[in-house]
Amino acid sequence: MSTNIQIMIVDDHDMVRVGLRTYISLEPGLEVIGEASNGKEALDKLDQWSRESSQQLPDIILMDLTMPVMDGISATKLVCEKYPQMKVIMLTSFLEEAKVVEAVESGAISYMLKTVSSDQLIHAIQSAYRGMPVMNSEVSLALTRGIRQRNAQPEEEGLTTREREVLLLIAEGKSNKEISEELFISIKTVKTHVSNLLMKCELEDRTQLAIFAHRKGWV
Repeated sequence: MSTNIQIMIVDDHDMVRVGLRTYISLEPGLEVIGEASNGKEALDKLDQWSRESSQQLPDIILMDLTMPVMDGISATKLVCEKYPQMKVIMLTSFLEEAKVVEAVESGAISYMLKTVSSDQLIHAIQSAYRGMPVMNSEVSLALTRGIRQRNAQPEEEGLTTREREVLLLIAEGKSNKEISEELFISIKTVKTHVSNLLMKCELEDRTQLAIFAHRKGWV
């Protein structure tokens, strides 16, 4: 079985898929194992592959936002429900605030514009594989604005000042080691704060914490 990060590309434009495959093929440790032209085709392939013991499922799905038959948001929601181990990166040309919010709420770990460089895309893929969300400043701002339209008055959720600091750094994609260095506390203390955050916010992982911070408009 391959040790490479397995990737599926879902986009209704042939040239976009060709370009993405070319970029990815140049990076050691990454491998494109499948493509689809819309969300339904992607789900059908995933269902077929899951029934075949010899077929490895993708670790990462690069998902277009606007596609015929089934769009990226609907497909992402179904992928995350049926295959929670997979990470979906929304890759699109659109920066509508409402769409960014919907994409994140559907389960996408990251939201990237198609104007990103190949290095930025590779970084997003590698980060998603580790469960770390990546969003550039434009996307982060659009997400924050979209969330604030829904939540004009964010609640404190009973968090301490230090827990808020840790939460905001998690939302920035910082690792426990990076958080410990920035706040001058031990990694063990960081882990304790993360555990407390998960319990207080009633969430399951760091990605959900990051999304939670964005939804509250704190980032």
